[in-house]
Amino acid sequence: MSQPGFNLLKSFILFLLIWLFACDKINNSPIPYVSVNFVVNLNIVNELNVPGNSVYFGNFGYGGVIVYCEFPGSYYAFDATCTKEIKPDCRVINDGVIAECPCCGSKFILIDNGYPGEGPATIPLKQYHVSVMNNFELRVYN
Repeated sequence: MSQPGFNLLKSFILFLLIWLFACDKINNSPIPYVSVNFVVNLNIVNELNVPGNSVYFGNFGYGGVIVYCEFPGSYYAFDATCTKEIKPDCRVINDGVIAECPCCGSKFILIDNGYPGEGPATIPLKQYHVSVMNNFELRVYN
């Protein structure tokens, strides 16, 4: 392979790798990083077996973690810190599919990946990974 063609190939591969690793929406947030790794037992937290319900877990994340049930087997987890206020003591209050910030009035739509639907916030809630284990446990982690 000629040198110019080889350099072009290396440049393309480098661009592709940067693009792949730079596009993780889970990590793209102004909320400070805090290690999150906990398990939710769905036999104990029955509310998460009902589509459209969400539950707040205060001891995890930067401002607590909200776990939302889209439907059994499909769950989302968000840090409860408002992306406009960015203070752990100013957390959004979840009510089903909506999470509202009492400090700035922003409303985040949990069913829409935590994007703001109303108010001054323009950035979605910080999202965490959720894995379903054994059909009755959720692992929430980053």
